[in-house]
Amino acid sequence: MSLLAVNGLHYHIEDAGTGMAFLLLHGFTGSGASWGNLLPAFTPYYRVITVDLPGHGATEAPADPTRYSIENTAADLAQILDELKIDRAAVSGYSMGGRVALFFALRYPEKVSALVLESASPGLPTEKERRERKAADNALAGFIEEKGLAAFVERWENLPLWNSQANLPESVRADLHAQRLRNRPEGLANSLRGLGIGVQPSLWDDLGSFTRPVLILTGELDPKFRLTGQLMEAKFQNARREVIAGAGHTVHLEKPEKFEKLVKDFLAGL
Repeated sequence: MSLLAVNGLHYHIEDAGTGMAFLLLHGFTGSGASWGNLLPAFTPYYRVITVDLPGHGATEAPADPTRYSIENTAADLAQILDELKIDRAAVSGYSMGGRVALFFALRYPEKVSALVLESASPGLPTEKERRERKAADNALAGFIEEKGLAAFVERWENLPLWNSQANLPESVRADLHAQRLRNRPEGLANSLRGLGIGVQPSLWDDLGSFTRPVLILTGELDPKFRLTGQLMEAKFQNARREVIAGAGHTVHLEKPEKFEKLVKDFLAGL
C-alpha cells in the first residue's frame, strides 16, 4: 500500500510486478481492490498499477466536487505515471474507470500504449441526455448524504444492471458488498457530482483520433453496453470487440478466466 500526493490530493495506489506497465481503473463504488482476484494472473508478466480513484477506497475524498472532474482525474493519472517513472502504460478501465481511461488516452495519448475498455462509454452524445443524467446523479448524491452508505448500497445492488451477479458464488458477492461499504458517503456523493457521466463531455467525435490498439469488452447479458461497444468499435481506427457469453456488466468479476485470457492475448500482441 502506498499513498502518493498528486496535485494536492493523496491517492492510494498499489504497484506490483515487473515488465510493461499496466494501469487498472475500477468502477463506481469500487477501488483498486476490485482487481484483486486478477492480480496474480498479471503481476508475473506486467508491472500492474491499481489506483483508488478520488472519493473511493483509501484515496482522499475532497469536499469540492469539481476536484473529481474527469479532466482533473486524468491530469492526476498522468502525474502518477510520472512519479512512478513510467513513460507509457497499457490502460484498462471498467465502467466509470473505462470513461476515465478513455478520456486519459485521448488527452494524453503519448502515455498510453494500448487501451482496454470494459463496459465503458464515451459519454452521452446530447446536451439533453447529459442534463437529465446530471439531475439524476445529483439526486442520488443527495440520497447518499441523507440516508447513509448502507441504504445506498442496498439500493445500488438492486439495480437491474447487476442481475447477472446473482450467479456469482456467495463468497464473491459478500466480498463485493464489503468493498462497496468500505467507501465513504461523501466520496461517492461528490464522485457522482464531479465525475458522473452527466458532467462529462461527450467523446464520441474524438474516438477516431486515437491510433493505438483498443480492446472493447462487453457482456452478452448487458445489452446497453453491448450496443455502445459496437458503436465505439466502428469509430476507432484500431479496435476489436469481444462479447463475453454469460457475463453482464462486470465481466472481470463474472468471467475472470475469459477476461484474463482476452486481455493477456491482447497485450501479448502489442
